[in-house]
Amino acid sequence: MAELTTIARPYAEALFQVARQGDVSVWAQQIEALAQVAQHPQVRQFSESPKASEDQVVDLVTTAVQLPLLPGVQNFLRTVVANGRLVALPAIAEQFHGLVSAASGVSDAVIYSPYPIEPAQLAEVVSSLEKRFGRKLSASVVLEPELIGGIRVVVGDEVLDTSVKARLERMKVALSA
Repeated sequence: MAELTTIARPYAEALFQVARQGDVSVWAQQIEALAQVAQHPQVRQFSESPKASEDQVVDLVTTAVQLPLLPGVQNFLRTVVANGRLVALPAIAEQFHGLVSAASGVSDAVIYSPYPIEPAQLAEVVSSLEKRFGRKLSASVVLEPELIGGIRVVVGDEVLDTSVKARLERMKVALSA
């Protein structure tokens, strides 16, 4: 995992530099679509086959994406395939998304909750979290029933854990000390 992250970083940074010259949101959409295709096991297997040429792999991915790709995105895909880095494409897309978010002043927040959160409640939670973290947040909710109650929020490398599970763990540590 760390190796893919290391491989992905220079690709994502170069891609971001080129994408900033155009419509970054279109680039982000197309890169995300490429990453989804690259994650498919059959695509990976085909791309790693010694019998498959680079052009065949690019054609397969381009066809599977089912989007008209920008010329820059097509060149990026050719470069990734030529360097044998198709497996790193999902990590590249993730880092590219992080760069786009950072440039727009928005951070990704993952809210872990034991129960589904209604849209109105989510808006309130996000508003208070933006005040707490001091920046604009783009939130996604992940259900995690073992939290019992409360929420756990991850923004970058910061974690805010108000879950019942965390409180019980703190009580356990305090009582056993």
